[in-house]
Amino acid sequence: RPRVCIIGAGIAGLTSAKYLKDEGIDFTVLECAYYVGGMWRYESSRTYDEFHSILHTAMISDLRLNIPHPAMELPGYPMPKHLHFFPYAQTYYYYIKSYAEHFNLMEHIQLLHNVTSVRREGNVWKVIHDNVLKNTVHEDEYDFIIIGTGHFSNANVPKFPHEELFKGVILHSKNYRVPTIYENHRVLIVGAGTSAWDIIIDMLKYAKTVVHSHHSKQNIKTKFPDQYIRKPDIKEYKENGVVFVDDSYEEIDDVIYCTGFNYTYPYLDPSCGLTVNKDHVLPLYKRLVNINEPSMVVLGLVRRACHVVALDAQVRYTTALLKGDFKLPSKEEMMNVWQKEVDNINCNGRPMSDLHLLGDKEDQYYRELSDESGIERVPPVMSKLRNVSNETKLENLFTYRDYIYEMIDDKSFRRTERVKKRERLDGKVAESIVFVADDG
Repeated sequence: RPRVCIIGAGIAGLTSAKYLKDEGIDFTVLECAYYVGGMWRYESSRTYDEFHSILHTAMISDLRLNIPHPAMELPGYPMPKHLHFFPYAQTYYYYIKSYAEHFNLMEHIQLLHNVTSVRREGNVWKVIHDNVLKNTVHEDEYDFIIIGTGHFSNANVPKFPHEELFKGVILHSKNYRVPTIYENHRVLIVGAGTSAWDIIIDMLKYAKTVVHSHHSKQNIKTKFPDQYIRKPDIKEYKENGVVFVDDSYEEIDDVIYCTGFNYTYPYLDPSCGLTVNKDHVLPLYKRLVNINEPSMVVLGLVRRACHVVALDAQVRYTTALLKGDFKLPSKEEMMNVWQKEVDNINCNGRPMSDLHLLGDKEDQYYRELSDESGIERVPPVMSKLRNVSNETKLENLFTYRDYIYEMIDDKSFRRTERVKKRERLDGKVAESIVFVADDG
C-alpha cells in the first residue's frame, strides 16, 4: 500500500483521513494551524494566531450555514437531530472537531506543521515541512499526495483608481468579523457572492446605509429596507466616498471587498506539473487528478456545488484509486478529456475559471466519478437540495433559513415552512412541498 501525505486538516483532509484509515492505508496529515477544521474555526484576530502563523479562517462571528445541514454532513457521522437545519458556523466547527475525535483521526495529524515544499524526485514525492512550535525542519518521502488546503485563505483584492486618497477603512471579507463596529457608518459592500449577502444581512442591523456595488445578474427578489442602496461597479475613489461607473457618488466610511479568493499553493515545486492561476488550476482530470503526475490530487476546487458532498465524492474516488479498485486512463487520454473541456470553454467565450464550475452539471459530475471508479453514486437529491435552497435564498435573503428540510429518499425531500408560535395562533398553516430530483 502507498504512503500518503494529506496536506491540510480541514473537511477535505479529515474526510480523506477517515476513508484511508478505514482501508488501512498508511497516511500522515500535515496541518499548519494548531487546530483541525480549517476555515470553519472562528478567530477574533484578523491576521495571526498565537503562534504568529497566518490565519486561514474567514469566519464571521454569527455566521450560519447557507445550505441545509443534510448537505453538510460528514461521512458516517450524522449531525445531532436537535440542530437547526441552518446551524451557526461555530456549531458546525465543533461538529467537525468531534468528527475527528470520534474516528480517532488526531493520532494521524501533525498540527503546527507547515508544508513549505512538495517536489517530485524520481518515483517519490519529497515533502518539506516546518514544525512551527519547535522551529525544526523535516523532509519525508511519500508515494501519493492529497492536497486538501482549500482555496479560502488568499484574498482576491481588486484595485481601483485613487484608492490611496480614501480616508476610510478598506478591508476584505476575509478580515470581517462583527457588524457592531459599523454602527451608524456608511458602508460599501463590493461583490455579490455568498459572503457579500451574509455581511449585508448582518450589516443592515447596524449601519446607517449599506451601499452595494456589483454587476451580478442573479435574480434577487428580496425586498430590502431603504438603507440599502444598489450601485454598479466602482469607477474611482474620492477622499470621503466613491464614484461609480454611472458617475453617481456616495459618501462612504468603510469598504468591504467581498471579491472571493485566489487559488494558491505556494509549496508546489514546478516538478509537480501543475500550473496554478489565481482562478484556476491546470491540467486536472475530473477536476481532481494532476494529469502530469497522477499520484497527486487536488480536492475541493469545484464551485457551485454542495461543497461537502463534492469533497466526499472526490475522496471516495481517490480512495478507490489508492486501493487499486480501478485504473486511470493513460496520460494522453486524460489530457484529451481535459483539452475538450478547455476547447468548449474557449469556444463559448467563457473564463478559464469555469473549468471548476459544476452548477447544473453537478449531478452529472458525481455520476462520472461513480461510473469510472465504482464508488457509490451521490444521491441525485443532493444536487436538487442545493438548487432549491439557492432559489429559496434568492426569494428572500432574510427568511430562507426559516425552513425545515427532510430527506425522503435518494431522489426527494420535503421543504416545510417554519411557522412561529404567534403565527400559528393567528391561524397560519405551514406550507410543505415535496421536491423530486431528475434522475438524469
